[in-house]
Amino acid sequence: MSHAIQHLLIGGLIIMTTGVSTVTKANDLKMTIVNPKNLYDPTPNGYSTAVIVPSNARVAYISGQGGQDATGGLSPDFAVQVRQAYANLRAALDGLGARPDQVAKLTIFVVDHDMSKLEVLTRNVKEMFGNTLPAQTLVPVPKLAIDPMLFEVEAIVMLE
Repeated sequence: MSHAIQHLLIGGLIIMTTGVSTVTKANDLKMTIVNPKNLYDPTPNGYSTAVIVPSNARVAYISGQGGQDATGGLSPDFAVQVRQAYANLRAALDGLGARPDQVAKLTIFVVDHDMSKLEVLTRNVKEMFGNTLPAQTLVPVPKLAIDPMLFEVEAIVMLE
């Protein structure tokens, strides 16, 4: 796919774009990252505007991973929970035989979100995904499945 896509159909919305990069997989599956030049550049904040998964790819859905360690322990510290949740997401990817650059979409849930938490979130997502930033949605919530949980991340993954 060229670096200059003229029209991209996403959910019935046509977006004019020239900012497209393609991540090539070993068996020629290509996930295309789209960051239209006429929209705010989300990459400094650790995500991409849109990701296209090819129609011939298998897709896996990873349920929400919280900050529990292997014993079920949960730190009261937000940054520790975020770091552990991404470690848990990595373990789930490993279980699928997938890599972080195969993640197309993240949805993250943050209890009592405020702007002070963005630095922690951005740092962790960039550490895990590098330059292959998935599409991402942050959902502020009043609470999660259990009271001490402050963070949860779920993922949609393209499998080879």
